[in-house]
Amino acid sequence: MNPSCTALLCAALVVAALPVSVLSAAEPAKSQPGKKAYRIGHITSPEFDQPEQLALSSWPAFIERLASLGWIEGKNIVFERRPAGSGDELRQVAEEFVRLKVDVIVLVGGSRAAAVQKVTTTIPIVTLTAGELVSTGIVPSLTRPGGNITGMQNYTPELMGKRLQVLKELVPKLTRVTVLRRNVWPLNFLAVYQQSTDEAAQKLGIRVRYVYFVNGDDLPRLFAEMVKEHDGALMIWDDPTIRTFGRQILDLAVSHRLAAMSEDPDWPRIGALVAYGPKYDDVFRQAATYVDRILKGARPSELPIGQPSTFELSLNLKTARALGLTIPQTLLLRADRIIE
Repeated sequence: MNPSCTALLCAALVVAALPVSVLSAAEPAKSQPGKKAYRIGHITSPEFDQPEQLALSSWPAFIERLASLGWIEGKNIVFERRPAGSGDELRQVAEEFVRLKVDVIVLVGGSRAAAVQKVTTTIPIVTLTAGELVSTGIVPSLTRPGGNITGMQNYTPELMGKRLQVLKELVPKLTRVTVLRRNVWPLNFLAVYQQSTDEAAQKLGIRVRYVYFVNGDDLPRLFAEMVKEHDGALMIWDDPTIRTFGRQILDLAVSHRLAAMSEDPDWPRIGALVAYGPKYDDVFRQAATYVDRILKGARPSELPIGQPSTFELSLNLKTARALGLTIPQTLLLRADRIIE
């Protein structure tokens, strides 16, 4: 999703450069005769339901780590891949996986894992990455999650403050920030995110407003309000459903001269100014170890939820120029990814 080429061309170039083993892992598998192949149900977001799209995500890192642990698609594992949004669509996919008797289900998102758990409490569910899982009641604790949900959580309170610090370095006179999310989040989940953000914002002298939208028609009005409120930057709280509106959000941010920040490096690739968050390739690699242990007999209830230990900073220089911002040399030197 490099701004210097079209999305399709970028996908083609990346896919062409990937090893054959990674590309084949994104395609439907055929198990070898006479050998048991474990079935892994993979629930993708609708925008990541094609091999070339998966190749641009952190999915190849997950596949490569599984392979290093001895799990090879087409030999001893088979992926049943289904795209699903939420609600009935997600429930229907979960019900199909129950009928198929998959051995483990992998997906992104704690709320999606909880929705699948309403359909099955016996099939292990591994979150490739998820938000804060304890405050929502999805798991009782990180050390002993209980039930059939385990995997990776990408939330840590320190990240909220770090993102605001980076925004302040990019926009030194920043005093007002809007946090944008999609739809209504569970109140206990939202409270955890807001508390850690508010505490960090207070130390930096920044006022934070929290807004949400349901569909794209809401966005022009919300951005007009941001200008009226003299907000100088936008923090995007990511989830699997907001990506559909990514380009619209970022086009509006640039046209309203708002610096846009997210946690996922995919956002700067499509035009956000900056992202700071976990290295998702590393998170997905760690998630693969949960699948490995479960297929070898471990109980998900006894596998502690993992948290990221490596982080990355991504910057988009083209967006900075469009906003009339000069990125400090200190940030350029710290950046893991710089998009021209």
